[in-house]
Amino acid sequence: MQKKFLGTVETMTRWKTAALCVATASLLACTPVLAQKKYDKGASDSEIRIGNIMPYSGPASAFGTIGKVEAAYFDKVNAEGGVNGRKIKFISYDDAYSPPKAVEQTRKLVEDDEVLLIFQPLGTSSISAAQKYVNHAKVPQLFVSSGASKFGDPNKFPWTMGINPTFRSEGVVYGKYIREKYPNGKIAVLWQNDDFGRDVVAGLKDGLGDKAANIIIEKPYEISEPTVDSHIVTLKASGADVLLALVTPKAAAQTIRKVAELGWKPAFFIPNPASSTAAVMKPAGFENGQGIISSNWMKDPTDPVWQNDPGIKAWSEFMTQYYPSGDKANVINVYGYIAAQLMVQVLQQCGDDLTRENVMKQAANVKEFSSGALLPGIKASTSPTDYYPIEQLQLMRFKGESWEMLGEVIDAAPK
Repeated sequence: MQKKFLGTVETMTRWKTAALCVATASLLACTPVLAQKKYDKGASDSEIRIGNIMPYSGPASAFGTIGKVEAAYFDKVNAEGGVNGRKIKFISYDDAYSPPKAVEQTRKLVEDDEVLLIFQPLGTSSISAAQKYVNHAKVPQLFVSSGASKFGDPNKFPWTMGINPTFRSEGVVYGKYIREKYPNGKIAVLWQNDDFGRDVVAGLKDGLGDKAANIIIEKPYEISEPTVDSHIVTLKASGADVLLALVTPKAAAQTIRKVAELGWKPAFFIPNPASSTAAVMKPAGFENGQGIISSNWMKDPTDPVWQNDPGIKAWSEFMTQYYPSGDKANVINVYGYIAAQLMVQVLQQCGDDLTRENVMKQAANVKEFSSGALLPGIKASTSPTDYYPIEQLQLMRFKGESWEMLGEVIDAAPK
């Protein structure tokens, strides 16, 4: 009996041990994913370091406010508890819109500051100069501030992603509009001699189709030129009655003033990056900008139609509290706000896996991100094969002291 009893105890003990092992194994199998945290350089339990390069000085310094509004937005996020409990440390350097300086500052951010990623560097030439370096180092170069189509090529540059609708797509939209409204127009084009200018011109010709032959004069200019006045005089002398000034803010304001001074009355187009009411239209003189056509994908805070809009009200309250010196009439400050919101969305999606690989994976898995500052009907989405987050545009015309929308939202996705 004793022997049998002992045998029974031994059997029960073995059964309990086995059951305990199974339960323990099941528990262990279920918990590691929840408990495991993964970090690359630039991330920890308490901090996420984000690097940025911006032209705070130099010929494109009007864009410097973008870096300031982004820093302010990250301050807001930190004040509200951070991203998944981690505070964002935003490190932003001036490259003076100089490609060699951009490379130098990018290397400093990656190698000295050890940031997790590079966010929103600005300017096609500057971004291009650093693109090979960050892709070789496998550091995300996210939501770059340029519409160059090459910043949406996951096959060649899997670590670089833009945010803007592409310059080429914007050019296509203008070309199609001109083809429809001014089929016999004589077209003059002033374009910035870099990837930005070449992309918009290529898209313009695509949109014009066989009407591209109506372009009677093209004048490239260098961004370092102090003024474009002499180019405008030459373009007017050509006899053109349609003008596209595919330029950045400073040159846009100069062009608008000079066209008015010459008494020239062409159908007049400027690109989205040069459409700021505060930075371009007001300095150029509202009276000189009447009827100019551009495109947009963001709400302009100066447009009366958004006066009581919840999204713009939220942006305005943010500006008051976190960036009181920022200009609320400058749509560029709306742009930086949207970009920062999208960056935070990606970091939230990363959870506790803050590796560079996962940051890029999540950036390529955004599903219909919506900001209250985007135009109605416009959302950001990405996939591993689609690196163009925003692919819609709407034409607009300047009237009075603000822009009015023309027609419906247009799908401007690159083909």
